[in-house]
Amino acid sequence: MKKIILSISLTAILLIMSNCEQSTPKVKSVNISADFATKTSNFAFEFWKKLQDNESINNNYFISPLSLHIALGMLLNGADTETKTEIQKVLGLENQSMEEINKTYLELIENLPKVDPKVVNTIANSIWQDKNFSSEKDFTDNLTTHFKARLYNEDFANPTTVNKINQWASDNTNAKIKKIIEQIEPSQVMFLINALYFKGDWTREFKTENTHRTEFKGTNTTKMVDMMNQTSEFKYSEQSDYQLVELPYGSEKYSMTVLLPKNGTVESIVKNLNATNWQSAQSALSKRKVVVGLPKFTIEYSKKLNGILGQMGMLKAFTDQADLSKIAKPAGKLKVGFVKQDTFVAVDEKGTEAAAVTTIGIEVTSLPVYPEIICNKPFVFLITEKTSNTIMFIGKVSNL
Repeated sequence: MKKIILSISLTAILLIMSNCEQSTPKVKSVNISADFATKTSNFAFEFWKKLQDNESINNNYFISPLSLHIALGMLLNGADTETKTEIQKVLGLENQSMEEINKTYLELIENLPKVDPKVVNTIANSIWQDKNFSSEKDFTDNLTTHFKARLYNEDFANPTTVNKINQWASDNTNAKIKKIIEQIEPSQVMFLINALYFKGDWTREFKTENTHRTEFKGTNTTKMVDMMNQTSEFKYSEQSDYQLVELPYGSEKYSMTVLLPKNGTVESIVKNLNATNWQSAQSALSKRKVVVGLPKFTIEYSKKLNGILGQMGMLKAFTDQADLSKIAKPAGKLKVGFVKQDTFVAVDEKGTEAAAVTTIGIEVTSLPVYPEIICNKPFVFLITEKTSNTIMFIGKVSNL
């Protein structure tokens, strides 16, 4: 039985836009270094492979490496020493300075949404911190400046804060992702959240009258589905083990690229993908008339990513030895409790709607966290006799 898992990476859609034809000269371009693009592509494929290793071949999935990359980029700004080194290596950015890294994130966040006025693409970031938790100003300033993140100081003990966070996710995904957290644990003091939303109409839409019911032979069941059909000119190529077709959106700055196995499986294709052979496959594309059959489908997906990121080399951040001292001093006070991604995608005759929210939960470690009272400003004091509870002296120190 042919094994097919239909999976589309939002980041792949975003990254391949540089290979699309430029038909509208006044649109904005995204200027990032080739090195950054290659390394983030490798991150995307590595993340994809690790996710696949952790998923059943019978499961559908939908992920956004870009959303994860941006969320981890925010976390990177709060990390130091070995914790920072591990995160930076996982992201593929170990040879770049934080100034270069943050400048590139800002470029992506500001200009990706502007490359095609016919496509809706939004990127939003937020920092949610407990009103009783003090973070380093440099950290929050970096995120508000370079990630356009909005800072929220909320009462984490108040159950309504959960509703506020979930509402933010809903507002920034066109209500496609309505819940990202169930509750706030007592140990949690901060959430770093990225939200992506994408809505694009096909450049050449599928006609509804050409959609018909047909069998879809899955890995464990055969099911009747609505199969969209059209014969049009698309970029197409054949690799040794799969066919490749590029289905553009809007002004062709964005596209969905479908990889269909010839005789093997999706798993074998993904296993061998990397930035180099992906670029080679893109270069082999050429326009020709193609008969395309694509099923209508919707996927909602949620995945905790701690284990996958650990396999990719991000280890320290999840332990009591984490150094997130650039968020709040000292090292060992905070750790990453969880990294989770929630996604949505719907594909029909008109186009594609997709959303992703990546949430990073920051919590205090199991090490004692002592209250701090540093008398570096005016203070008062009392001298008392304990058995009689008599206040003997009261003092104030205004200047020393």
